[in-house]
Amino acid sequence: MTLRQRVAVTFPAGLALAVLLALAPVAAQADTHPKHRLPEAPKQLPSVKAHGKSLDFLFAALKAAPDEESARAVEARIWAIWLKTPSDTVALLMSRARVALEQHDTDVALKLLDAIIKLRPDYTEAWNRRATLYYMRNDYTRAMEDIEEVLRREPRHFGALAGLGVILEDTGDDKHALEVFRRALAINPHLEKVPEMVKTLTEKVEGRDI
Repeated sequence: MTLRQRVAVTFPAGLALAVLLALAPVAAQADTHPKHRLPEAPKQLPSVKAHGKSLDFLFAALKAAPDEESARAVEARIWAIWLKTPSDTVALLMSRARVALEQHDTDVALKLLDAIIKLRPDYTEAWNRRATLYYMRNDYTRAMEDIEEVLRREPRHFGALAGLGVILEDTGDDKHALEVFRRALAINPHLEKVPEMVKTLTEKVEGRDI
């Protein structure tokens, strides 16, 4: 069985690493100016206290949201839970990493995110933020490795899934990009721009309906 076949069989478990191995030669030749940015949390987030079961409720509410406004409100609460830091130290380091990224100082941001992951490897959003940073630096291999860590900890992370789809599309693997985008939409049907990507890739991969 080829690596690409293994990706299809094992999806979503182990997807990022399997695709990474299959695409390493392609990624090395990828355009040095990515076409997209990976999905990020909204700027304004509500305050949250609960984790765990509240996420299950919010994901159900996200699927059932009757309109975009309702979906955005639920999505923001999910992001707020994901971004809730486990300690004051992590909160400070994440804040400094965010400022460094805003100032395009990726070297400093990377060192700060490395420190957070070393300190609290269970903090999923640090892996997700570092994946975004690696993508910005055109290091698709490490970006996909970090996305795998995100999905291992939270398989419903629609931001990481959408980001993986972007990377796969950038590296020319339209078939698996389509699979990943569809999975992201199954979790969050209201993802911005992803439905258009699915439509375009469906026509490209599966052909137009006759």
